[in-house]
Amino acid sequence: MLEPADNDRLANLCGQFDEHLRQIERRLKVEIASRGNRFRISGQPGAAEIGGAVLARLFALTDQERLDPERVHMLLQESLMDDVDIGAPGVEDAGQDVTIQTRRKLIRARGANQAAYVRSIREHDLAFGIGPAGTGKTYLAVACAVEALESEQIRRIVLVRPAVEAGERLGFLPGDLSQKVDPYLRPMYDALYDMIGAERVTRLIERNVIEIAPLAFMRGRSLNESFVILDEAQNTSIEQMKMFLTRIGFGSRAVVTGDITQVDLPNGQTSGLKNATDVLTDVDGVAFIYFSRKDVVRHHLVQRIVKAYEDNERIR
Repeated sequence: MLEPADNDRLANLCGQFDEHLRQIERRLKVEIASRGNRFRISGQPGAAEIGGAVLARLFALTDQERLDPERVHMLLQESLMDDVDIGAPGVEDAGQDVTIQTRRKLIRARGANQAAYVRSIREHDLAFGIGPAGTGKTYLAVACAVEALESEQIRRIVLVRPAVEAGERLGFLPGDLSQKVDPYLRPMYDALYDMIGAERVTRLIERNVIEIAPLAFMRGRSLNESFVILDEAQNTSIEQMKMFLTRIGFGSRAVVTGDITQVDLPNGQTSGLKNATDVLTDVDGVAFIYFSRKDVVRHHLVQRIVKAYEDNERIR
């Protein structure tokens, strides 16, 4: 039973034609019957218990917001992360206690791994986020960078990405250096626009407060009082990774993100990211956070796609 028995909130919870309830049923493989503010959930014990916890959390949200399928999906995804019971003591707080405040929005870590990732970025000069697409590695790194900039912990943000698809030779692309590397940095741009707005991002780029740098142009530099993000790091060579990591200057922080299952380097060339996980594991001040398909926060189909590829790799 959900209290108070508010018809508007119950309608918000269930969605148009009970679409939110059907969404929960499909995801958890349960059946939900409702009558007023009473709900009965049938299915495997673990799934039914999670379903009850999800309904309770969604109902609590109806007091402040209008629910939609995306919000239901995100909360379902949180409930299934790490194979833990969402109602277990401390599990709900694992992600809720870790938030990132930016100019335009408050960002909350979803699940234990995201929470650990944000804490690692804040507490270490160098943090690695490794795992499949859709786990929030890049988005959270950019959010932490924006938070650090706005709180004046650092003076600039430097976005770096290898351009393997162009063989690190960007001269044939039109425009200036920033425009040449733009296509490779689009995910980080999108995150910045979401957090501080496109116009302000443009102004900060013009003032070099936000800097765009292809990895090939980082050699010889020393970055002080900066928040540096190296994205798609699985496409760096060992030499490039070493070069990048030795650019870190005083008062700076660096975050390296990548997916070692999606390396685009020539056959036989070892990924700098994979090598770094072996070389730097025991180095003080360096943190490694590993994400899995359970941490994917995009459409649930992405999670199944990642699993299918993982299964295929094991068979081969």
